[in-house]
Amino acid sequence: MWINIARFILRNRIAILVALFLVTVFMGIMSRRIEMSYQYAPLLPEDDPTYVEYQNFLSIYGNEGNMVIVGIQNEDFFELNDFNAWQDFSESLLEVEGVTSVFSVGQSYNLKKNSKQKRFEIEPIFPERVKYQTELDSLKEVFYSLPFYKELLYNKSNDAYLLAISLDDEILHSKERVKLISDIQKAGQSFVEKSKREIHYSGLPYIRVVTAEMIKKELNMFIFLALGITALIIFLFFRSFKVVMFCMLVVGIAVIWALGIQALFGYKITILTGMIPPLIIVIGIPNSVFLLNKYHQEYRKHKNKIKALQRVIRKIGNATFLTNLTTASGFATFIFTSSKILVEFGVIAAINIMVVFVLSILLIPIIFSFLDGPKERHLNHLDNQMIGKAVNGLVKISLNHRTKVYWVAGIMLFLGIIGILRIKTTGYMLDDIPHDDPLYVDLKFFEENFNGLMPLELMIDTKKPNGAISGSNLRRMDKLQEELKEFDAISHPVSMVEVVKFARQAFYNGKERHFKVPSSQERNFILSYVNRSSSEAASNGLVTTFIDSTKQRARLSFRMKDIGTTEMAILDQKIRETITKVFPTDKYYTSLTGASVVFFKGTDYLVRNLFTSLMLAVVLIASFMAWMFSSKRMVLVSLIPNIFPLIMTAALMGFFQIPIKPSTILVFSIAFGISVDDTIHYLAKYRQELSETNWSIRAAVVLALKETGVSMIYTSIILFFGFGIFSVSQFGGTVALGVLVAVTLLIALFSNLILLPALLLTLEKAITNQSFKEPLLHIYDEDEDIELEELKIENKKDKKTE
Repeated sequence: MWINIARFILRNRIAILVALFLVTVFMGIMSRRIEMSYQYAPLLPEDDPTYVEYQNFLSIYGNEGNMVIVGIQNEDFFELNDFNAWQDFSESLLEVEGVTSVFSVGQSYNLKKNSKQKRFEIEPIFPERVKYQTELDSLKEVFYSLPFYKELLYNKSNDAYLLAISLDDEILHSKERVKLISDIQKAGQSFVEKSKREIHYSGLPYIRVVTAEMIKKELNMFIFLALGITALIIFLFFRSFKVVMFCMLVVGIAVIWALGIQALFGYKITILTGMIPPLIIVIGIPNSVFLLNKYHQEYRKHKNKIKALQRVIRKIGNATFLTNLTTASGFATFIFTSSKILVEFGVIAAINIMVVFVLSILLIPIIFSFLDGPKERHLNHLDNQMIGKAVNGLVKISLNHRTKVYWVAGIMLFLGIIGILRIKTTGYMLDDIPHDDPLYVDLKFFEENFNGLMPLELMIDTKKPNGAISGSNLRRMDKLQEELKEFDAISHPVSMVEVVKFARQAFYNGKERHFKVPSSQERNFILSYVNRSSSEAASNGLVTTFIDSTKQRARLSFRMKDIGTTEMAILDQKIRETITKVFPTDKYYTSLTGASVVFFKGTDYLVRNLFTSLMLAVVLIASFMAWMFSSKRMVLVSLIPNIFPLIMTAALMGFFQIPIKPSTILVFSIAFGISVDDTIHYLAKYRQELSETNWSIRAAVVLALKETGVSMIYTSIILFFGFGIFSVSQFGGTVALGVLVAVTLLIALFSNLILLPALLLTLEKAITNQSFKEPLLHIYDEDEDIELEELKIENKKDKKTE
């Protein structure tokens, strides 16, 4: 088959180049349509009970995450100039397009009892502009006498105050959200310059937009870094600008195709899909290295350019195809996680790894068929003494020191098991953000002063119309709130209970001690006042915010700290036990949800499924190996040097306290899919050498190691530094992914160059039996003739060669 493919490629060079050019132009046009994702892609599948509960909550009460929060710490907050400056800041925010409302100390209201009309008047506590300090002092006392706002708008002990900015949902889900957040920041910067006070920003919309913009900046940086580092390494290996230029051309086109394909699928750029272009560069370059290395080896033998290129395609094409297939399989297993963000990453990465193979196998032979054959100085890398000495040293170790190899491997394996036992599993919402980044620092400000901002929602279904406002249920909700306050990670609640307590305080002329749940006798009387309140719109808003239209279901809204999935698992269990104790399951239906719960459950789900995807990757790639080599025992031996590096990497995570989380668990499937490529190249050459050395296993092992060792070292160095570029990321998860994959591939290199040959020599004929003689992965003999007549190319220089 590969003979026919070689003929087709070399006979139809111009047509193939034109077709590739047209497709690249089309992909370039499509890539301009790609958009950034400013939302957290759901980690849970759509049929998961936690996800279904969350969607049910949103359908009743609307979006919980449409607010940006601004905080300030100011011991002089109620000094006239400072207070009016904060008021001016609030007013300036209302002028920003996309801001629907602002709620802070200056916009707080009080309830006044109107005994004549038997209703409450809703009145602002503060005027738009306070003129005198004495007036402000008086109003401050009124504000502080209202427990409803305590820990909601202020933390008196820390002199901390916050401002909640509600955003228009339509703008929040459009491209204009970036400008909206930018305009809010500009208004904040203006306030900072005038007041000389530091402010803090947070809230889910703010976090999502800022992180998306960080991803956008890193995307371009990583592409240029990947191109730069790989170009430098290729030049150092081949000493040829021509080789560098055309290798970069291949991966450059592959990047355009990757972005175009992502746009065709309608996928937006996320923290994972943003890594695909540099990944394609790093993973795609080894294809060109293997092809060019073989081309130079062939050309040195007979100085026939076309013959060399034809042999490159038919001898390396099959092995390169299968190595790319196994790498793509490692990524494709993410599709089975049912997590949208990982499915998209898996689909695009797997497709584009095969795309870069197609581009390599087409463009490298075609381009070099038009060029003059390599000069002798371009072939000197084949005699690289440093690499040659390294390979010879590895050969000696495999031949003469196998016992030591097994002892070292055994000791490392023992240490690996100890390290694995130390691994912890956890994940934080802002875990990947550097701890000195303003985004992280600001979140910690709100955690220290207001117990966090991550939404935690409790929905209680009383199973009876009007049950949510009955006296007994209001008291139950109040009891539950008081018990949940005992947990340090949870904030002061906002609920219908708090509103009713606020109304009772107003009914008793604003005296603070009356901020309590009404008794059975008081309840109906006070609620009648609420129903006849002066602002019917406000009253209706109150109902839709905290209870549904039938008054059967009530909402208790909390905020909580980003405590990590490990602590969250314990807290979640305690919260549910407390809820069940107060609201028995036989009489009430309760739902604990919110972004914090969805994230915790999603992370836990993802980690479990990523372990499954890793097992699937091992099984899938093992199946490919069995299919390729027709030997089950050979598959077992080939898996050992590739699973060994994964164990070592897991051990390093344990010793260096790098937790298992979605970003780090990705390492194993990716690294396994890539590292097995070296094994395939080595075993393919080993199979060929067996037939040429009259079934001499020792000779075949040595010869295969000497020929493939150089290319394996070249590609591993490229991959090591290529993945190493991710260490400069601002995201901890990306850094961990890059460093861990780089280390894993480095360990895999030595494992494939030392442990695999040692195993082949030790087990010898026990694994290299008759079934291995005729595998699917057929390698052509070196001296097989080529029908140059049939490969005639209309080119004067080539005709002279012929």
